[in-house]
Amino acid sequence: MAAALAQIETAADAPATAALLDAAWQDPKAHVIGLTGPPGVGKSTLIAQLIGALRAAHHSVGVLAIDPSSRRSGGALLGDRVRLALDADDPHVFVRSMAARGRLGGLAGHAPAAVSLMRAVYDRVIVETVGVGQSETDVATVADTVVLCVQPGSGDSLQYLKAGIAEIPDIAVVGKADLGHIALRTQADLTAALAHGRHGDWPVPVILVSGSRVQGIDQLLQAVADHCGYLATGGRLAIRRHQQARDWLSLAVRDAFGSHGLKRAGGLDLAPGQGPFQALLDVTKALRS
Repeated sequence: MAAALAQIETAADAPATAALLDAAWQDPKAHVIGLTGPPGVGKSTLIAQLIGALRAAHHSVGVLAIDPSSRRSGGALLGDRVRLALDADDPHVFVRSMAARGRLGGLAGHAPAAVSLMRAVYDRVIVETVGVGQSETDVATVADTVVLCVQPGSGDSLQYLKAGIAEIPDIAVVGKADLGHIALRTQADLTAALAHGRHGDWPVPVILVSGSRVQGIDQLLQAVADHCGYLATGGRLAIRRHQQARDWLSLAVRDAFGSHGLKRAGGLDLAPGQGPFQALLDVTKALRS
């Protein structure tokens, strides 16, 4: 896995890389959980607890942690990976840090490719974004279930009432539940904010969690399982992943060629179940000719 992830960063334009990625895209195994939220909200602590609970249930876990980039080397600063207390001898847990490289949406440019590989191998994949603001919603282009993390008393929940990020979570968690009434007030505010989202007949649960007391992890995993079941009905998961592939293809073309290049590319459609990676190579070749 480490070698394959290195390949997509060093040989992204190679036909062999595109073939590998499209094959992985068409053979998914994992349910992908995306964790997003402001810096310092406790996403790394939550991930460590999720890994422990998933391993106790005998699930293999892959983690993609998007870290801030070093201004000198451009590489990931590895802050989140260092904070995860993991069993180095457990072959069923794989953690990879990836540098954001200045992207403002909370993900790295190669994150969709990395997720497609990891979800073909592991039972569960967790994607942790860089701490994001109110309008950075890229995590929705890779995750099956988006979990928004909020800190009690920070005012973030009220800001999300007017922010695009309020439209993307499938589950929300309020950390530091041991703060008592402050956490309960934030839970109520966030529930009200998310009631105006785009979720239709899926009511977004807002769960209290506490790292110090290991509280709420079972409830969070149950909510993920419930959302997984929801996506399994009516073809919702296939529809979501197909839209993700289309969105990522359009975003990749726009990043490489700008809005004018995206317009020149015309309608970027994909067949159901088709991966976007060879399609990107084909579009790139056409635009450069």
